[in-house]
Amino acid sequence: MTARTVCLLLLAPLLATGCSSDEAEPPPGDTQKGRAAIREYGCGSCHVIPGISGADGHTGPSLERIAKRVYLAGVLPNTPDDMARWIREPETVDPRTAMPNMGVSESDARDITAYLYTLK
Repeated sequence: MTARTVCLLLLAPLLATGCSSDEAEPPPGDTQKGRAAIREYGCGSCHVIPGISGADGHTGPSLERIAKRVYLAGVLPNTPDDMARWIREPETVDPRTAMPNMGVSESDARDITAYLYTLK
């Protein structure tokens, strides 16, 4: 057996499972509370957000399929912790962002993140 064959055999299980976020555990938080918080904070006035009635703003990007994106705000890896951070304190990630700090609580950010992670 060649070294190449051995490498392929060892890597095959990893390649077969992939890195899809579909396989990851859902982030902590309550998706229903997240939907309510999205409405409460008015996120839909700037973003299109599937599943939220009236969320049809075009100032910010559409959040359709946001759970599949690699980066948030162009710089943060798309992880639940980074998404919650971006939602709570966007100016700490990018001081020049147009996204306002809406005073989102930590628990609301977790719930909003849980909902947004359903958008695949």
